[in-house]
Amino acid sequence: MLSKKVEVALNEQIKLEAESSQVYLSMASWAEKQGFEGVASFMYAHSDEERMHMLKLFKFVNERGGHAKVSTLNAPPSSFGSFKEMFQTLFDHEVMVSKKINDLVDITLTEKDYATNNFLQWYVSEQIEEEALARNILDKINLIGDDKGGLYLFDNDVKILTTVDEGI
Repeated sequence: MLSKKVEVALNEQIKLEAESSQVYLSMASWAEKQGFEGVASFMYAHSDEERMHMLKLFKFVNERGGHAKVSTLNAPPSSFGSFKEMFQTLFDHEVMVSKKINDLVDITLTEKDYATNNFLQWYVSEQIEEEALARNILDKINLIGDDKGGLYLFDNDVKILTTVDEGI
């Protein structure tokens, strides 16, 4: 059984995961409008992944006797200026999500809710991967700079990675 404090914190995380899905979706739309099909595919796939993270939390809350709630979401930005700015926004967002997961883990330890703490370890590991991926992509974008040929190749590389990850 979840304590009220853990239930509230998990519902806040559910909202954050849903907003993360929306961030990726907005980035997908922006990249698609810029003509970068590969980056758009990558962002669409990650939007779906974030939604799955939300659903995993949602089901966990209900299975543990809590009440998972659907919340009003804050709208993400719809324009990003440049790919570098977009991926910087993405990286900063993932760092913030990591902090929120760590705060949630701390609450479970304070509440002595070791089952939820154990469940959240998957999210801790996932955030390490998410931050590393965003940092790696941002590093590549910084190397490319404003070179249009480099951005074209990068877009194709990301498209290939996305189709491999999806098993296409």
